[in-house]
Amino acid sequence: MRKLSSILLKDSQKELKITKTIVVAALLIAIKLTLDALNIRISITPSLRITFSFLTTAVCGILFGPATAFVMAGAGDLIGYFVNTGGGPYFPGFTLTAALSGWVWGMGLYQEKITFVRVLLTRGLINLFLNIGLNGLWLYLLYNKGFFVELPARIIKNIALLPLEAMLVVALAHIVKKAYSYKSRP
Repeated sequence: MRKLSSILLKDSQKELKITKTIVVAALLIAIKLTLDALNIRISITPSLRITFSFLTTAVCGILFGPATAFVMAGAGDLIGYFVNTGGGPYFPGFTLTAALSGWVWGMGLYQEKITFVRVLLTRGLINLFLNIGLNGLWLYLLYNKGFFVELPARIIKNIALLPLEAMLVVALAHIVKKAYSYKSRP
């Protein structure tokens, strides 16, 4: 049975005090920065692109929960801006969206059996409310682009990619959970 949200958050906050958690979260940030620096993405339009760095946030949410994933995703976005400049001016709204995506990944998948349906629903919430909603609002505020002009393309992209993204997270989650829980022999 699903733990109460407050218990889930307390468990995740405890993770932030564990050295191994901090090291793995830092490694996930490094992987995210590397994916971004190598420009591993598929551009559809200047404001619509497919990236794979969301996988690092999903993994952090799965392993360490919402509190740790919130911090990791927010820090990763902030560090990424200063390391990989050239993507436009800094806007804190995008950092908030990144951090919130970590929180949603953690709330949806931490201490839960990783199933395609659970991942699909979690990613669907992120796509709908954060990628389409908040990021659309941030782009409108930052560049004064018509929110409703970009909306159809954003909706189509996020719906079309949803099953593929969910499959990637499920496959990666099973590998990472096994690797993370592996205990070396004395």
